[in-house]
Amino acid sequence: MQADGRMVSQGLQPRYSGIFVALKQIFHAEGFGGLWKGVFPNVQRAFLVNMGELACYDHAKRLVIKNQICNDNIYAHTLSSIMSGLSATALSCPADVVKTRMMNQAVNDENKVKYKNSYDCLVKTVRIEGLRALWKGFFPTWARLGPWQFVFWVSYEKFRQIAGLKSF
Repeated sequence: MQADGRMVSQGLQPRYSGIFVALKQIFHAEGFGGLWKGVFPNVQRAFLVNMGELACYDHAKRLVIKNQICNDNIYAHTLSSIMSGLSATALSCPADVVKTRMMNQAVNDENKVKYKNSYDCLVKTVRIEGLRALWKGFFPTWARLGPWQFVFWVSYEKFRQIAGLKSF
């Protein structure tokens, strides 16, 4: 349904008029498995985002404090959250590209799909468009992840402080 917004902006009719219509049409066209199309690329993406944000935040915070850039305060948390957002974005963009292409691929007349799996999609994308194609949408993704990282990590650190818990 999100992709239908592009169709509407081009003056075309959307495929679905609501969530129940979408579920019904997908189920009839593709079966139960069609409702789960893209779940594995989405899990892969979630893994990369979480790895990037969690591991990078801790590492960046240790680096900032150890190198005496600032103490364990809101400045350290802000710097660390910025680095965490960049890391999460850099790691997740290739998975976002693959996930989006896998979920949006259409079945052709011979009932075949363009990509067999995530790896096939990754290889075909790099071969046809080059390595940089994997980071399409980097800045919009960072514009979404960056503020989230800041709000989350600064709030997390404040709640730890209020609860009387020490930082690492």
